Amino acid sequence: MQKKLIVLGSSNVDYILNVPHFLAPGETLAGDQYQVSLGGKGANQAVAAGRAGADVTFIAAVGDDDVGKSAISQFQQDQIDTGLIQVIENEKTGVALIFVNSEGENMIGIYAGANGAMTKEVVTPLLPEIGQADLLLMQLETPQEALDLAAEHAKQSGVRVVVNPAPARALSDRFLSYIDIITPNETEAELLTGVKVETEEDAALASQKLHEKGIEVVIITLGKKGAWVSQINAFQEIKGELIPGYRVKAIDTIGAGDTFNGVLVTALLEGKSLLQSVKLAHAAGALAVTKKGAHPAIPWREAIDQFYLQNSIED
Repeated sequence: MQKKLIVLGSSNVDYILNVPHFLAPGETLAGDQYQVSLGGKGANQAVAAGRAGADVTFIAAVGDDDVGKSAISQFQQDQIDTGLIQVIENEKTGVALIFVNSEGENMIGIYAGANGAMTKEVVTPLLPEIGQADLLLMQLETPQEALDLAAEHAKQSGVRVVVNPAPARALSDRFLSYIDIITPNETEAELLTGVKVETEEDAALASQKLHEKGIEVVIITLGKKGAWVSQINAFQEIKGELIPGYRVKAIDTIGAGDTFNGVLVTALLEGKSLLQSVKLAHAAGALAVTKKGAHPAIPWREAIDQFYLQNSIED
């Protein structure tokens, strides 16, 4: 029987403008391409999991606008169970304003909209569904009170908790103690641990500090370098190593980290090893940066498997 994934997170519409370089204060700059697509870290990760073949239910909030209706329809096409998505009356679906420079890097401003309505009161009736899942995946674009409640209930119910701590912000030790797997990038790892991550030694030190908070697996994503993967084994020993990524020509990095997370948890639920799961997630993330946008760039499983087989040595 296929294991059950619940993603709790944000759903946005992305307004994306490609520009030669990031704007300076007071600067007006003509863009060379404009795109509107669905996004939001939670939605991106749910879509990545759905397209990768997971049995995934998405808990999110959208507005009672056309964008919200369109998002729910698109999620269903991406093999996502939308039964727990909340439609908030008299509210707009969240918005992300995104600039992408000529190097494929991005900078993002967010209006939470309906995402801000994902409160403790909204999540409480959904706790039985969370408790019946095998894995709960969350990010930080949802109010912290909802994340705290969901993580605590999941932990008490024996549900594995995975958190992508983005956008970067400080987290309480109590919340961190509920997490089984955490997937920060270098900036997020530094904020959580105080360690500036520039080398493998830095990544190992930052991972150790997160392990000391009770987290079993730490995966620090390092962009084109790959990911530092650290785990506490049955003998309470910490084992860490760098798992290199795949070299591709990046066109747009929007959603690449979300794709990584969605495919990572899908592979873990399939019973793949942590090493194999990270490699498959790397393959998906590599494919995502070769296309523009968030949802439009997230690959389907057939493409991921094909890329993985063509570019990987035997595990």
